[in-house]
Amino acid sequence: MVDRQEKKGIRQEELVELRLKIPGNLYRAYQRCSWIITHETGRDQLDIMEEMVHDFLVKKQC
Repeated sequence: MVDRQEKKGIRQEELVELRLKIPGNLYRAYQRCSWIITHETGRDQLDIMEEMVHDFLVKKQC
């Protein structure tokens, strides 16, 4: 089975880890939200993470 990142032309070895330091309550809220999105839409965690970072950058006009 080909994952969504490979469908986009992104290989696993091209992915880079981003580490964030956030309060525990924000971490738990993100985990709950991504779990809900995953189970309601069938999207994978990497896709959701990419969307989160993309939306943040667009919001900040970066």
